[in-house]
Amino acid sequence: MAYLVTGGAGFIGSHVVKALLDKGEEVVILDDFNSFNYAEKIKFDRIKILLNEPAFKKKGVYSSKKQKLTIYHGDIRNEKLLDIIAKKHEISKICHLAARAGVRRSLQFPRIYYDVNVLGTLNIFEMAVRHKIKTVVYASSSSVYGGVKNFPFKETEKVDSPISPYASTKKACEEMAAVYHYLHGINMTGLRFFTVYGPWGRPDMALYLFSKMMLRGEKIPVYNQGNMQRDFTYIADIVQGVLNALEKGYAHEIFNLANAKTEKLSRYISILENELGIIAKKEMLPIQQGDIPKTSADIGKANKKLGYNPTTNIDQGIKKFIEWFKEYHKEEIKVFQQKNK
Repeated sequence: MAYLVTGGAGFIGSHVVKALLDKGEEVVILDDFNSFNYAEKIKFDRIKILLNEPAFKKKGVYSSKKQKLTIYHGDIRNEKLLDIIAKKHEISKICHLAARAGVRRSLQFPRIYYDVNVLGTLNIFEMAVRHKIKTVVYASSSSVYGGVKNFPFKETEKVDSPISPYASTKKACEEMAAVYHYLHGINMTGLRFFTVYGPWGRPDMALYLFSKMMLRGEKIPVYNQGNMQRDFTYIADIVQGVLNALEKGYAHEIFNLANAKTEKLSRYISILENELGIIAKKEMLPIQQGDIPKTSADIGKANKKLGYNPTTNIDQGIKKFIEWFKEYHKEEIKVFQQKNK
């Protein structure tokens, strides 16, 4: 029996796959390796380096000779491919992480967000029905809290007012999960991720983006005049929450996965400056449409029911990210250092 991880070449997905393989599980990745938010090179590298698969090639189907791993280059909107995967690999549990991510891009391209995130997720749930797959863990987002003013955010809060297309797609997925649990008895667990960061992170996220811009001597965009606050969550903590959710297989639950400590963006940047040894040039900007000024999570439910207990603060997490970043971009950093001698 195998785990299907959609979006398994992505940031969170590739770390989840590695953790499952380390436990000796059989894993199937389905990923379209798109370059919608950032260049696909890092997705290849996550497979080749993080998952230790140097022979991996994108096209078609790849079966590892070293690990219990199969990779399909394909789209969650392809129902025929989903049926092939389910039949061939006897999928027992699905970890559904594939999606178009990011609030700001969803304002520009709402159609692709609804197509992939909502209809694609519908295909995954229908796959579970057709092939009697009883456990699905799927990615939601802290963005569903929208304009909620009660801090910290609790899973019992009404989230009926999303303020971006991305947030509304994630809310729609939660609602679909409730329906499919009710109608078909599928175990559905939704995980609301809060600003995940760490090694192999998304190049379009602030930490990665700021690091590259600072190295180039460019101004970094600091929104809401630097007053943004986020519950930054380190990748290893998120992975443990995902694995515990897959193991528990609750009937129908939603959990916050966060660090449970809200930090100002200014402190985040300060730690980054210290680790890079560069003072950032800042462009102070107003808050962008669709952004939430502050996120803060109550993780009591996840702690009680998943045993979720984050252990990495942002000082430790950013340090680990920069150690990886300097190694991964060492050639680019050499060029920067030579120019600035």
